[in-house]
Amino acid sequence: MARPIKETPILYGEDARRFEELMKHPRKVSSKELERREKDYEYFKSISKFDCNE
Repeated sequence: MARPIKETPILYGEDARRFEELMKHPRKVSSKELERREKDYEYFKSISKFDCNE
């Protein structure tokens, strides 16, 4: 059986402000980096035993 999902912690103060700013201004990713990530994703998907189409 699956374990129950824990409550998501709530951020307050400086942590909350910093998190909100990071969400508003995500870091830019170069096309080269994006291509590398996609290749990595495809590789790990190919070796995975989990089938998403079931």
